[in-house]
This record gives sequence, structure tokens and C-alpha cells, in this order.
Amino acid sequence: MADPARILAAHALSIEWQGLSMAAQAAARTFLHDTIGVGVAGRNAVHADAVAALAMRWGGAGHSPILGRPGQATSPAYAAFANAFQIHAQEYDCVHEGAVAHPLATVVAALISAASVTPCSGKDFLCALVAGVDVVATLGLAATGTLSFFRPATAGVFGSVAALARLARLDPGTAQCAFGHALSFASGTMQAHIEGKPTLAIQVGAAARSAIEAFDLAQSGIPAPDHAIGGPFGFFALFERGASLDAPLGLLGRVEHVTRLSWKPYPTGRAGHGAIVALQTMMRDHGVRDANLAEFIYRAPPLIQRLVGRRPAPGSAVAYNRLCFAYLGAVTLRHGTVSLDSFAQAMRDDPDLVRSAERFRVEDDGNPDPAAFVPAEAMARLTDGSIVHVPVLQQFGAPEWPLTREQHCDKARACLIFGGLERAFDPLLAVLDGFETAPDALRALGAAFG
Repeated sequence: MADPARILAAHALSIEWQGLSMAAQAAARTFLHDTIGVGVAGRNAVHADAVAALAMRWGGAGHSPILGRPGQATSPAYAAFANAFQIHAQEYDCVHEGAVAHPLATVVAALISAASVTPCSGKDFLCALVAGVDVVATLGLAATGTLSFFRPATAGVFGSVAALARLARLDPGTAQCAFGHALSFASGTMQAHIEGKPTLAIQVGAAARSAIEAFDLAQSGIPAPDHAIGGPFGFFALFERGASLDAPLGLLGRVEHVTRLSWKPYPTGRAGHGAIVALQTMMRDHGVRDANLAEFIYRAPPLIQRLVGRRPAPGSAVAYNRLCFAYLGAVTLRHGTVSLDSFAQAMRDDPDLVRSAERFRVEDDGNPDPAAFVPAEAMARLTDGSIVHVPVLQQFGAPEWPLTREQHCDKARACLIFGGLERAFDPLLAVLDGFETAPDALRALGAAFG
């Protein structure tokens, strides 16, 4: 069998707008809108100003824009770095649950930079986005072991290279060469996740930057390894604890992975969303309140416990608390939801909130699937001794339980408000609703922001 890099590159190059289903076309527009909104909100994420300043210093003055920062533009590689950081920094970007990856943080950041160098149509931009999602999803679905490297970065660089190859309509050999260069740059560790450090988003930024560089190296004719994915020192050998490639590769051209993306309704680790919704259900239907909750236990697949089961700690950093369900549960109990404003210093240092968080716990239910998010069950023990159970069979925002148009727009508006660009809501929505008709993708987006 040909190396998977060749198969994935050939698939990416084959994507055409008329060949996509109406569902895939709609999902591409919708999740581009979601990603841009999240990236604008990321303009005010912790450390975002420092990252943008460094990107400007490293890349110098240029023509590639940084989301939410009118007048700031730098080189394509470092604009991609800053944009991918902003898109992922608040854990609000869409996710492919089966792949355990965030495809569009890297893919959209890379495509914005590419479109600033060589103008492209909205239709081609969206086709490239679909191609990138397919590649990231395929790599993630092929993995059979637990996460040891940070897949949004390690797989993200290949998805972004695939998207860039489709946008430029590279020949298959050059596209495969770009995969080879991407292997040389691929990196991303879960140590940042364990410690709750903002370097998770830095790794995503580095993947988008590296995709631009890998693409440029391939276009310059510099040879790279042919077996970037399946070779003895390729992607799977280095970054994953086992792989089964045949079934995921067989889905290419049959399953449009962009239609399998999930929104994040809350700016937190996706693994915490099921428990948040279960707690909201208990509050709405069973009268659970701060005054009568003795204990809340979320029994869920091991991935959930691993990703958001950490214990609360006074004064923890924002990145830590976004991935701590105990903190998220306490916030939900007090405010009814988790929002972009839920991680202010005063809230994180609030001793009452920290004490409240001690009542929340995530337990491993022994599910053998290392990538499962559901099924799960929430249990609340109340002070009167009664017990409330809520099963979680789907996650809010998943394809089986999507956001409505109104909920999607509410999220987009909240993101633009947080980023200081609420005035762009209506023009951006109008542009993206018909983005495939735009003759110049980046000019259309720029016009929406004035």
C-alpha cells in the first residue's frame, strides 16, 4: 500500500465544492464562522498580547493579519502562529471528538496567512478547510492508544499542510513532499496539559507556523521524506501508541469529517462539557443548589478523568482551571453556566468558590475506549440524603445535539464582544453565510471587520 501521506495528499487535492454535500458545505461555513469568532475573542486571552508582540518581532512587518487586531500584520508564518494561539487559547474552538483533536485552530490560521499571500476565492478557502479537517480526523481516528502527545498540534501540522496544498492546487508529489517537511517540524507534548500551562495553545501556534514553512520548503523543491505518516520513524511510530489505518483511510471520500465537528458551547476543555450540562439539568429539574449539594460525582470514560479530573487549587492559572471540572462545576453552580468571563482573577482566588469546588469529582468508569467522551453519568448527593442521577449519552454541541442557529450566533456575538469588535457581528455573518461566492476570501473577511 502507498504510504498514507500520499493517500491523504491525493484526497486533499481532490476536494471540490460541487462534490461536497450540502451538509458539508453548511458545516464548512458554520465552523469557519465559529473559528473566526473564537480567534477574535482570543485577542483578549491571557498572554495573547505577549504572543502577538513576539510574532510581530519575529516576523517583522508584513501583510498577514492577526485576528482582532486591526492594523497588526506580520509574515505569513508568524501571523499563523499568533492566530492559531488566539483560536485555541480559551479552549473555545471546535473539536472532532472521535479524533480527539481541534482541526480548525491550525487549519484556519494557516489558510488566512496563505490567502494573504495569494488571493483565493471563498469557495477554494472552504474546500481547503474541508481537506484539512479530513486529514486531522483521519490521523486521530487511526490512533488506537491513549494520548501521549498533543494531537491538535502533532496532527494539526499535517492537516494544515493538506489544506495549503489544496488551496494552492499543488501537484501530488509536491504535496507529499510538504507532508515530509511537516514531519520534521511536528511536535506537541501532553505535559503542558497535565500542568495546565498555556503552552498548549503555543504548540497549536507552532504547528500552524510550521505548516506554512513546510509548504514553502516543498514549493521550493527541497526534498523531504516520502513516508511521513507510515514510515518506521513517521507520524504514527513517533507520536501514537498504536494505529489501525485501514478503516479511517477507507472513510476518505465517503465520510465528510467537517460534518462531524462539535461546537464548544463553553470555553473549557471539551471533556468537561457533559458534566456541566448534567449539573445544569439537575439545577433546572431537581432543584440542586449550592446550599443543598453535598457531593457531585461524574463517572465517565478514562479520557474524561484524565483531561479534566484534576483537583482545584487556590490561585491556579487560567489554563489550569479551564481543564479542571471541579472549578467549572463550582462556577456553574454559582452562575448557571461557564462563560468567557468565568476565569477572572477574582473568581479564581475566591476562597468560597475554591471550597465549593471540593465537592466535585470525576471518576474513571473503566470504559476500554481511549477516545470515548460518552456514555457517562452524573450523580449528586444532597444534604437531605437524597441522590439525583443524570445520564449523559451525548454532548451538547456534538453533531447529534448541535447548536441551533440562534445559539451559534449568540456564541459568535459573545466572542466578538469579548474581543471588542461587536460591530463586526452583522457584516461578518452576512459574509460567511455566502462565503463560497466571495471572489477574494481575505478581502471579504477584512471588509466585514471594517
